[in-house]
Amino acid sequence: MIETLKTLCALSGVSSHEDQVRDYIRRRVEPYADSVRTDALGNLIAFKRGAKAAGNKLMLCAHMDEVGLIVKSVTDEGYLKFGCVGGIDRRILLGKRVVVGEQAIPGVIGLKAIHLTTAEERKKVPKLTDLYIDIGAKNREEALAQVELGDICTFAGDAAEFGDGMLKAKAIDDRVGCSVLVKLLEEDLPMDCTFVFTVQEEVGTRGAFGAAFSITPEIALVLEGTTAADIPALEPDRQVCWPGRGPVLSWMDGGTIYDRELFELLRELAKKNGLPWQMKHYVSGGTDARTIQRTKAGVRVAGISAAVRYLHAPSSVCSISDAEQILALTRLFIQALAER
Repeated sequence: MIETLKTLCALSGVSSHEDQVRDYIRRRVEPYADSVRTDALGNLIAFKRGAKAAGNKLMLCAHMDEVGLIVKSVTDEGYLKFGCVGGIDRRILLGKRVVVGEQAIPGVIGLKAIHLTTAEERKKVPKLTDLYIDIGAKNREEALAQVELGDICTFAGDAAEFGDGMLKAKAIDDRVGCSVLVKLLEEDLPMDCTFVFTVQEEVGTRGAFGAAFSITPEIALVLEGTTAADIPALEPDRQVCWPGRGPVLSWMDGGTIYDRELFELLRELAKKNGLPWQMKHYVSGGTDARTIQRTKAGVRVAGISAAVRYLHAPSSVCSISDAEQILALTRLFIQALAER
């Protein structure tokens, strides 16, 4: 599964441009699914029959998209001015490598040289309007011969294992959830399951609403990446969660109060089977669960997340063992529902 995660993280899939990710996942799961379709929004929906006929009772969900940039204008000197797609901390942008558009034109994010700034400017985080992407063009005409306004820019960089069982890559949020679903689709299942790989989660959980509306599940399990923030500069009660301490079980975030019974089921399954688990120590963020939960007459939702350092950065970090334990706990969850 980890090799699948690495492959998925390397693909470009900024919100509304998830094609590479969707095409890869479709190729992987079509031989195992009973049906695969792409809806009007671009969600990839796969249904697989299990040992127990359950119809649309259970929906498993992970989002394909990642944060990125979009070209807004080109200067006379050939530099690209850009905006953010999804929530990105401006502090992490300077000097980062990107690829621009379908032709994957290489570029680097630049800023006025520090020796040309004032003392006051050096105290502040640069505004987005002060940054630009340098693609090596001599002028506006040369730049526009390679890129177009509206082109999507993806952070560049390879996935790599390092340290004590850690993985560094872009888009771990939420390719970790996608990799778990791909693995499950390749296995025999104890009950029917609908797998949804959603689009545009990072810009307002837009894809999940349409998918849930068409499927109308009774229960949805959302697999995600969530902010770890386990750094010494933060007080313990603001560190949220920790990579390497197991799956993060969601009881509440900025958009959802999760189903209490399903939360307790996940917790008991983890305890009973000797799997480490943890809860977020700080209520923040949101997932596809918030729109799934409010679809039609309502959907019972549960969530399992991987603790990810430097979320939405070009190099995020997660624990490989956490990803494997999320897979194990999801298997147990499906089996428990099948036995009810």
